Amino acid sequence: MTTSSDKTVTAVAHTNIALIKYWGKQNPELIIPYTGSLSLTLDQFYTQTSVTFNANLDKDQITIDGQPVTGKSGQRVHNFLSIVRRESGIDLNAQVKSTNHVPTAAGLASSASAFAALAAAASKAAGMNLSLTDLSRLARRGSGSACRSIFGGFVEWQKGSDDTNSYAIPVETTHLNDICIVALTIEKHQKPISSREGMAFSVTTSPYYPTWVKVVEADLENIKAAIQDDDFTRFGTISELNAMRMHALTLSADPDFLYFNGDTLTAMNEVKRLRHSGIECYYTIDAGPNIKVICQQANVQTITDTFSNLFGPTKVTVAKPGPGVKYL
Repeated sequence: MTTSSDKTVTAVAHTNIALIKYWGKQNPELIIPYTGSLSLTLDQFYTQTSVTFNANLDKDQITIDGQPVTGKSGQRVHNFLSIVRRESGIDLNAQVKSTNHVPTAAGLASSASAFAALAAAASKAAGMNLSLTDLSRLARRGSGSACRSIFGGFVEWQKGSDDTNSYAIPVETTHLNDICIVALTIEKHQKPISSREGMAFSVTTSPYYPTWVKVVEADLENIKAAIQDDDFTRFGTISELNAMRMHALTLSADPDFLYFNGDTLTAMNEVKRLRHSGIECYYTIDAGPNIKVICQQANVQTITDTFSNLFGPTKVTVAKPGPGVKYL
């Protein structure tokens, strides 16, 4: 075991918005999903994390936005660091300092950017020089969606069947390059049911879960074809429908649960109104009340003006395709 290291490594990773959703694990320990998924990495939401392995520490020290992290969240980071220690052969506690530029646990994939940045910083600080594929595999162990935040732009998570073949890959394309996401931060508070809990409830109790698995396989192939065909209408339609099918699982679970609130429904209806008036846009929603409006650059101003009037300008953020993980 290596017992000395004082190198601090800082990494930045951006969050991603799932367009074809990941919702359910066939192996919860390794975070192997039942289905593949597809996302878009965003430029406006990100996490910056610094990691130092230090022989003088008697335990891992973790802070987010300057505040100590304990309890379940702290244990989750500690468990991930233990994976890095085991795979790198380093036998030291770590100091982790993270700054999160994403509302936490509100359906904006904060765990994706958080664990992608942590995986990048911790692995390099521990002396590992991982390929992007192996870094994606490692990030997956912290949060499934984090494997996608290793890459920029459109990204596919190939579900695989074990730890060696479940990882993300970039979707190489020059199409749909004017796509924008208008993010509506309706609620910043932590959601009452975590994504992990919600997935488990849906997998084990929704009678529709087996059908969901089949539907996602078709949605994934169809949206990749829409990207390559530069077909925004088909792309948006598939994204919106896939999101609603995911939330149908939460409504059909036992007990049923819902991530939406009243403002979520207002925003959904407003997107439909805009679309019917000739402003082409679509919505997607992850495990939280916040809406992401999918559109093209030409319609951004109309859409942002509309939702700024509805919810206030501070709750509206325009995001474009963002980069993959990088080191500072």
